[in-house]
Amino acid sequence: MPDVPASSPAASTTAEKPEVVDDFVTRQHRSASGLRYTSTTGRMVLRREEDAEGKTDGFKPKAEIFMISYTADEPETAAPATAASKARAKKPSGPPSINRRPVVFAFNGGPGSASLWLHMGLLGPRIVDSGDVGNMTPAPYAVIDNPESLLEHADVVMIDPVNTGFSRVVEGGKTDEFHSFIADRDLIAEAIRLWVTRNQRWLSPKYLVGESYGTMRAVAVARRLHEAHGMAVNGLGLISTVLNMSTLDFAPGNDTPYALHLPTYAAIAHYHGRHGNRPLDEIIRDAEDYAAGDYVVALHLGSRLSKRRFDGAVKHLAELTTLSEAFIRRTNLRWDYMEFATELLREKGLMVGRIDGRFTGVPPRLQESHTWDDPSLRAITPPYAAAINHYVRAELGYESDLPYEVLTGRVHPWSYETFEGKPIDVTRDLERLLIDIPELRVHVDYGYHDGATPHFAAEYVWAHLEIPAAARARFSHYYYAAGHMMYVDPEVRVAQLGALAGFVTKA
Repeated sequence: MPDVPASSPAASTTAEKPEVVDDFVTRQHRSASGLRYTSTTGRMVLRREEDAEGKTDGFKPKAEIFMISYTADEPETAAPATAASKARAKKPSGPPSINRRPVVFAFNGGPGSASLWLHMGLLGPRIVDSGDVGNMTPAPYAVIDNPESLLEHADVVMIDPVNTGFSRVVEGGKTDEFHSFIADRDLIAEAIRLWVTRNQRWLSPKYLVGESYGTMRAVAVARRLHEAHGMAVNGLGLISTVLNMSTLDFAPGNDTPYALHLPTYAAIAHYHGRHGNRPLDEIIRDAEDYAAGDYVVALHLGSRLSKRRFDGAVKHLAELTTLSEAFIRRTNLRWDYMEFATELLREKGLMVGRIDGRFTGVPPRLQESHTWDDPSLRAITPPYAAAINHYVRAELGYESDLPYEVLTGRVHPWSYETFEGKPIDVTRDLERLLIDIPELRVHVDYGYHDGATPHFAAEYVWAHLEIPAAARARFSHYYYAAGHMMYVDPEVRVAQLGALAGFVTKA
């Protein structure tokens, strides 16, 4: 047998790992309205410059981010080609045209949620036929056209953070490297910067749309893009928003969330028929007035509250929430959302949802007083999971044996170490954005039956922003009688998309 040279590949005992590369696939489509567009689906490899002992270690791959982008095709021209037009086509006639079509980057929250909710429920050209509370579509579900899709007005890019959807760290990477506020912020900002650069969209209007924790991410990412890369976004779409976690944290000594949840309790009680024929807006207004007045005073007084005022608070809270006076006394005027969820319909053997208080279900144990079980999530997750798993493969042409992580615990524990000793709060970032980018606009969507991010808590945050009056005028607010994913209601979805279309196309 002849000797094998030492440099020959056959002499190597271990094969080199193949380079990690993007795996995008493209497909052409036509929307329900006749719009021709291209989908680009796959994982973008994100790299980072590494240093080792004062020397560069190269541009190393760190994560593979799953993205689905929809871009409108340029209109086809019907004019026949002539000899003169062919000659002109061969000569450069000036600088290339600039794509001024708005582009929307969207993601959900969690942390640990993929972007399928906004994608298959609201923004995409095709959505899931899930039905709504009381009329949910049974398995095996269906994917249908979305005539009001935001794609009719803007290009759309859906992004899944690391370990959600098909996004993962690269082989050999630390599985929890991006499970923190800062690392997640910087990674999503880099994905957006790279997409904008590769697609020559620096001169296009740019919008970030987030839902739930995704609203906190949207603000932080917008600030990161502006500070690190000089990229100014035109608008922020905040759906079911939370920018200051302390407004939702029922921690000992923090009385604020109890008052901020009260209007939501009243609205959910109203939905379940416990306020008779009184209009919803009247119930909510009464609850807001009490929450911002006598209730918050009673909470802040603590043990200094007189018996007469305590008894009055119990009576008024029972009227607004329809909870029993015995329960309200037992909790000392303070209960968190999941205690409300298990108590409201206890006599019927039911609990209400957290993501959407319109939904009901049987609790794991009938005597339960506190559980994180959520009948609304149990109802809507199967159709959305079925839709995204079918759609990306059968219609967008992307194949993967990886499980599509819908709502995963793999990202926990999530690190907020940058906020150590402080509230988890990005309102300072929003203030700076509104001041530094004078044309920045903010669109906010609220669901009255959303127990995860109550509308009154978001309003509390806006009221405490330290910004000029002119900046407040750049907010637009939309309220819906629905839950966290308010677009589950088809009528709400149409209205919501109409408002978003106006938002992203406004000069």
